[in-house]
Amino acid sequence: MALDPKRAVSELKELRSLTGDANGAQRVAWTDTWLKAREWFASKLRDLPVTHHYDSAGNNWVTLAGDSEKSLLIGGHLDSVPNGGWLDGSLNVLAGLEILRRISTQYNGKPPVTVKLVDWADEEGARFGRSLLGSSAFAGTASVEADRVRTDRDGTKMEDALRRCGVEMDRFGEATEGQKNAAAYIELHIEQGPVLEKMNIPLATVLGTKGVERHAITFHGQEAHSGSTPMNARRDALAAAAKLALEIRTIAGKHSDSVCTMGSVKTFPGIVTAVVGRCETALDQRDLDPAVLAQMYREAREASERFAREEKCTVEWLRIWSIEPIAFHPRLLDLCDTAICEVTRAGKAHRMPSGPLHDAAEVSRAGTPTVMMFVQSLGGISHNKVEDTKEEHLELCVAAFDRLASKAMEFVQQGA
Repeated sequence: MALDPKRAVSELKELRSLTGDANGAQRVAWTDTWLKAREWFASKLRDLPVTHHYDSAGNNWVTLAGDSEKSLLIGGHLDSVPNGGWLDGSLNVLAGLEILRRISTQYNGKPPVTVKLVDWADEEGARFGRSLLGSSAFAGTASVEADRVRTDRDGTKMEDALRRCGVEMDRFGEATEGQKNAAAYIELHIEQGPVLEKMNIPLATVLGTKGVERHAITFHGQEAHSGSTPMNARRDALAAAAKLALEIRTIAGKHSDSVCTMGSVKTFPGIVTAVVGRCETALDQRDLDPAVLAQMYREAREASERFAREEKCTVEWLRIWSIEPIAFHPRLLDLCDTAICEVTRAGKAHRMPSGPLHDAAEVSRAGTPTVMMFVQSLGGISHNKVEDTKEEHLELCVAAFDRLASKAMEFVQQGA
């Protein structure tokens, strides 16, 4: 069975019809639609000489045993955000399935190294706000005690939702068994941004995932009547926050790939007739260089204190979450470059960092040599029903990802 990229695209469309509606994909983890998607995926494995199991964190493993127990892992995720796109996550899994078919046929069901396709559980974190849940359990970085009490919008606890799907959070630690014999990990993903389309490039090698500093910032001023309080007598917390929202553009602009975002602002008392006495904001900062990330955090904090003084306010910072930058494996980066050039006939592959986090970051944190490949996104839109990629580029990325898989198998074999 030769590699058939068109079949992978056809199966993506089949999954879209099965688990989406007029508003987009509805494969939110730990829901009936997500379980339906996994059942559908399992039906695609019946003619392959593979074993199939779910680990203690709900990760879905498909194993094609090889002459060596040393393993190449190919990863992705079937879950989506609500009203999501048809490619985010599922492209990884179905491209991997097509590659498994090709490898199985080429080696008569017994490749030189073991190949494992994994559908990570709850990459998106859409229901409970905890992204990379399954892969963090694999990596041994899961935060079970903090996560088990999370609730969704209906008040359902995460622990109860997972139990309904056969997963006990107290057993998350057992998922680290998946690290055994893992010698390389590769992942394919849509870019989810506009860079490749603007450059008119279909594919790219991903250097790594940016580190994240995420903080809650609260400015405290003084509530006052908006009609009777002169402008020069105000202690306006929103004014200080607004200055910071503009300043982070300058802070990020000093570095080529940095991003800073204030995506949440809440004011109190929140009425038009009162000067804002308290303003709660959230700041997200990302860069691939840890020194740059630290500098941006320091500059944002200093700026917030300056603006607070200017507006006769005070400011408090509280770290919400952070993750260090993850650089991918140098040798696998080179192999990904070569795979892309062989398929696109380009003289040089484009390299870029990933702003969004991916399961690959957690796998790399666990010590497994890792690399990712991006394919162009139309309009740079993702997490939306209009998310799309040219069909010719989808077929191209399946072919290039297959080349990468072959090269990664050689990488594993040489180290076995």
